[in-house]
Amino acid sequence: MMSSVHEEPVQLDTNDFVNGIWKQNPVFVQVLGMCPVLAVSNTAINALAMGLATSFVLLMSNVVVSLIRGIVPNQVRIVTFILVIATFVTIVDYVIQAISLELHRSLGAFISLIVVNCLILGRAEAFASRHRVDRSAMDALGMGIGFTVALLCLGAVRELLGNGSLFGFRMFGESFQEWTIMMLPPGGFFTLAAWLLLIHWFEQRRTGTETEHEVVG
Repeated sequence: MMSSVHEEPVQLDTNDFVNGIWKQNPVFVQVLGMCPVLAVSNTAINALAMGLATSFVLLMSNVVVSLIRGIVPNQVRIVTFILVIATFVTIVDYVIQAISLELHRSLGAFISLIVVNCLILGRAEAFASRHRVDRSAMDALGMGIGFTVALLCLGAVRELLGNGSLFGFRMFGESFQEWTIMMLPPGGFFTLAAWLLLIHWFEQRRTGTETEHEVVG
């Protein structure tokens, strides 16, 4: 008589997903991938495209790295990870080029530079190479969404103030005075600093409120 073996269902840890969006946001908390963040966030459409491209590469790379983690020798670990990342970056490059040549030209070399984005290689090395596929995918989705949201926050502000538009649609009347500096590199630094200050203030306020409640309780 054969005994049946009951396997416990795999439980997904939602913290892997939530952390990337807020608690460990790659831009606003870890301050990673600053090169594309500052370079292509001059418009919301560029920010969205770069965020989605990076998210796709991050997700696929994490999944593949997690699948092959047990068979890759330590001596060639990093080289293998870069090769995997470069494969998906090439796919993204051709897809964007096929969808819109104008968008491809706007993003320029920063599409190819996704290969050396410290966020993607860092998650592959620090997380995907040490955890199973489901957790690696959740981590990649959280980090990807967090990265995309951060880029959109910068892109929306810079395009609104610098061009008076959002996703190419005019938001203000003819009397609106455009802040040309917001479309230039200094505008990227200024907008990033403003968002970091706002998020730090919010976190300080939230932490202080929680501490007060604990004291009262």
